[in-house]
Amino acid sequence: MKLGLQLGYWGAQPPHNHAELVAAAEEHDFDAVFTAEAWGSDAYTPLSWWGSSTERVRLGTSVIQLSARTPTACAMAAQTLDHLSGGRHIVGLGVSGPQVVEGWYGQKFPKPLARTREYIDIMRQVWAREAPVTSDGPHYRLPLAGEGTTGLGKPLKSIVHPLRKDIPIFLGAEGPKNIALTAEIADGWLPLFYTPRLADQYNEWLDEGFNRPGARNTRETFEICATAQIVVTDDPAAAYAGIKPFLALYMGGMGSEDTNFHAEVYRRMGYGDVVDEVTELFRSGRKAEAAAIIPNEAVDDSAIIGDEAHVQKEVKRWEAAGVTTMLVSPGSPAEVERLAALVAE
Repeated sequence: MKLGLQLGYWGAQPPHNHAELVAAAEEHDFDAVFTAEAWGSDAYTPLSWWGSSTERVRLGTSVIQLSARTPTACAMAAQTLDHLSGGRHIVGLGVSGPQVVEGWYGQKFPKPLARTREYIDIMRQVWAREAPVTSDGPHYRLPLAGEGTTGLGKPLKSIVHPLRKDIPIFLGAEGPKNIALTAEIADGWLPLFYTPRLADQYNEWLDEGFNRPGARNTRETFEICATAQIVVTDDPAAAYAGIKPFLALYMGGMGSEDTNFHAEVYRRMGYGDVVDEVTELFRSGRKAEAAAIIPNEAVDDSAIIGDEAHVQKEVKRWEAAGVTTMLVSPGSPAEVERLAALVAE
């Protein structure tokens, strides 16, 4: 099992200790460092900033939002960072949700799977640099023509020769159709709320994608980098209490009341009644109550909390389920070192 350091996105202020965490991850043989974005900090700026102090770890986004950048702009950022890092970049993409896409970016949300396929095709055209980039659309037509345009657009080829013509692309997917698409066209999957308990279901969806004509990878060459809160502790109660507000936010507050992809993940886990109650409480402003009603079992499904022996046993269970990398969020360099030692044993 490999470990990745998940730095996430910023809260109200920049985090104070990410430089130390990244240095510790590099020192203690973490495989990668990942950053994220929502509607505040972006992912590429801190990834480049902290990545500049490293030499070995891979540098990934988990995830950047499709609607934040045109596909050519994303391809430019990716090939730039890939050059600067000596070929260590992973592009982690996600469609986000309609509230963010239409409310923050002012873009249309429908047809997320078709948009993803088209977006990635354009990025790979940029990196392949075999011909000027074109796309018939309908979501990202290049060159753009028709009503409201000058008609002067022309197909262009990247000035920069990419260091790698095929930079890895991972997708943050949650639903069955999106997971199958991920297995078909991407190099890895970035599940946010993964549970080994449903590994057979995930594998069924992944196999659908692997079996499609032209699929890029097989199960043996495909990566699954799953976000996992790992807390090594002899006081599980405090750890559960610390994680539940995060789950309440994603169950009840991310997306609209009837369109929340994260909530659907927990419904598929069997927590439909919990999701309904959390959503009602969270949206009425009773956030502490929403967190309090989440059962410990729901936390355990996508996190590992316990003593060293329990953590080691559970990490092996995740690995047996097909996870190749666990994206963890330790709070200190000492925790980075401790996790690295536990997983290495």
